[in-house]
Amino acid sequence: MKIVSPEQLAAELPKLPTNPRVVTQGSFGTPRALIELLDRALPEYRLFIVNGLGKLPDREGVRIETTFVGSGLRGNPRVDYYPARLSVTPRLFDGPLPPDVVAIQVSRVVDGKVSLGIEVQVLPGAIEAAKARGAILVAQINENLPFIHGDGVLSVDDIDVAVEIVAPMPVAPEGAIDDESAAVGERLAAMVPDGSTLQMGIGALPGAVLRALRGSRGLRVWTELMADGFFGLLQAGALDEDQPITATFAYGSQELYDWADDNPRLRLLRCETTNSPGNIARQPAVTSINTALQVDLFGAVNATRVNDRIISGTGGQADFVVGALQSPGGQSIIALKSWHPKAQRSTIVPKLTEATTSLQPTWVVTEQGSARIFGASQRDQALGLIEAAHPDARTGLHGEAERMGLLG
Repeated sequence: MKIVSPEQLAAELPKLPTNPRVVTQGSFGTPRALIELLDRALPEYRLFIVNGLGKLPDREGVRIETTFVGSGLRGNPRVDYYPARLSVTPRLFDGPLPPDVVAIQVSRVVDGKVSLGIEVQVLPGAIEAAKARGAILVAQINENLPFIHGDGVLSVDDIDVAVEIVAPMPVAPEGAIDDESAAVGERLAAMVPDGSTLQMGIGALPGAVLRALRGSRGLRVWTELMADGFFGLLQAGALDEDQPITATFAYGSQELYDWADDNPRLRLLRCETTNSPGNIARQPAVTSINTALQVDLFGAVNATRVNDRIISGTGGQADFVVGALQSPGGQSIIALKSWHPKAQRSTIVPKLTEATTSLQPTWVVTEQGSARIFGASQRDQALGLIEAAHPDARTGLHGEAERMGLLG
């Protein structure tokens, strides 16, 4: 690893092909200072980033490529969306989207190694594809980044050139849990037996569930995101002390990062491992809880599009729906509020007009009730979803269900 100053970085880049592809970390681990340096050095390039957040390069000559559109990319006409589940996204790098540069943010050096810190996900696959084709690995060394064990640990010899730029860690704000989310959270927590393996994301609904589970015991964690809610379970003694916490990226408080630093209890693994339906199925009693925008009376779920416009991506929802259903004692739950207050419409709809993100969870849960999907007949499934819908939508949904022959 050759360490250079930020001013020297451009001169250290090898001759790259026209319009090279740069692959970098997304979510909360993006090496923003390094991306700014590369943006100045490259007149045109493609930037592959999963879940791009905040300010990213946005100019002529730059195209963003992604399999999950983050909030920093929504509505951007320079974004090329590649539909793919998270578990198979890294296969793009040794296929149609080979990297020319992999730009990463890493921790301090520990015994000749560095860590990708809070964002592993697709990067191990990108790094392997880069090595195989002789592409360059460029790093931003940030001493504030925690050294987290798992697949994100690299030898310094793997890195071609690095710059030392200290940047603050992104810290999750304390989100308020509204009454509806709290009601759904209590309902969901009652469905999770002790000893279950948990997967869920971030936000008011997952936060409410995890808060309600603090009295549980023997829980395990096999998830995408390690967040403060899981850390709260650990502090409350709800987790199995003999099992590691497995995730593929992390985001939370500074207290969480301090605990995670050089802590073998937490391992961040590549998404091909965490999101493999086969690996998920091997975990005991998986309870996978994901949110959605809409669910229809056939049990189809839309979590990705609004008015035909992509606002996120398939991500890991489909991976965990399939894996949880195959886990011994497992269940996949789609949790959502029954009403969109801004759009003033029901989240339970007769039939999806948007693309389907996933199909056939075990349950759909709202603050109004729980509807069994897997194991229910078409008729009972539809009736359960109507009961879980907002009261103002039930009459219309019942009429549509009759019209579509679901209640015959």
